[in-house]
Amino acid sequence: MSQSYSNQTCPECNGRLRQQNTEIVCENCGLVSGEDAIDHGPEWRSFDGIQSSRRRTGAPLTRSRHDRGLSTEIGYGTSADSRYQTRLSGRKRRQIARLRREHNRARVSSKSERNQVLGYTEIKRITNRLSLPEYVREQACTLFKSAQADGLFQGRSLEGFAAAAVYATSRTRSSPRTIAEVTAISYADEDELNAAYSALNREIGLETGPINPVEYLPRYASTLEVNSTVERQAHAYANALVDAERVSGRNPSGIAGGCLYKAAGECEDAPSLTQATVADVADVAPVTIRSTVELIQELSA
Repeated sequence: MSQSYSNQTCPECNGRLRQQNTEIVCENCGLVSGEDAIDHGPEWRSFDGIQSSRRRTGAPLTRSRHDRGLSTEIGYGTSADSRYQTRLSGRKRRQIARLRREHNRARVSSKSERNQVLGYTEIKRITNRLSLPEYVREQACTLFKSAQADGLFQGRSLEGFAAAAVYATSRTRSSPRTIAEVTAISYADEDELNAAYSALNREIGLETGPINPVEYLPRYASTLEVNSTVERQAHAYANALVDAERVSGRNPSGIAGGCLYKAAGECEDAPSLTQATVADVADVAPVTIRSTVELIQELSA
């Protein structure tokens, strides 16, 4: 943004002065004759030539709320600074409480929006308990809304679709969680999750695909408190099994646990792990750990 100063001339060449950002520059010789410490223009630049709105007000839009985060909220006056707290009479407090209640009711205008609020709340609770990133929550809410738009909720539970959306999204975003981990936190049981997940696969066509056992290794290694040497060796074992196509039809969580158990047994500095301990972390039976170790030995022979 530039502004011409027609009534001012350059002290060196008598050329015309023009303001560029915070400086007043001569168009002829380039002399900087003045400087304003405050830039009154915007802090952003538009490179596409379109005068788009760049307002810096309001919270960012989010798909994890039924109204995209556009609705307002009536607060409770919990400011920690006593200077900004006002004492309200009992009548005024009751009036604000009624306004807050009616406002919350007005934000949900239909049954479909009410179902979205319930589903998004459940998705938020599950993702927080499973320590999943924010983008997984956003995509899970989008998947839940797509299932609602396709009419898949008929005869199925909302909690099951919320759990299935989190389970499917965590698989597609390389942060997989087992069905047992999701159902242990969700209000839906395993049958409800499987029914909803089957409906999502059949009607929407999720691109989930098989889970790579390597994706489980960092989380299991942290839980078992093994060092990076063991984790790297377990990565090598898991990649070797995948390249040899020996993991087809097997539980990827058990494959990851078996690779960690095998690698820990070969490392001198690693803690002593039992098959039962590793199986408990991987949520599989100890025989799955033993069969994975046998696969690694056959591959190395």
